Amino acid sequence: MVDKSPLDDPEAAAFAWARYRRIMRFMMLLTIGLVSIAMALLYKFGGEVSVHFYIATALGVGFVMLLASALMGLVFLSSGTGHDEAVDNNMPDNSIDEN
Repeated sequence: MVDKSPLDDPEAAAFAWARYRRIMRFMMLLTIGLVSIAMALLYKFGGEVSVHFYIATALGVGFVMLLASALMGLVFLSSGTGHDEAVDNNMPDNSIDEN
């Protein structure tokens, strides 16, 4: 029998997803700040480089930060709601009788 996930409850799910969105908003602001700092440092110490270098760096830093925060946020969502404990990981017994 599979246990019910706490995320099946609409009230608990709404709270969990609101917390996830709050984490993602904070991480978006942090990402914008870090990209701005990276661009300022590149401009000050980078010498003469193409505008494409700045675009690629901004997109790369931004994408990596947002992807990492989205995945970690989902881990926190799953763990914080008790959804991980509701998953049944029991494997069927595949042993061979040695008679």
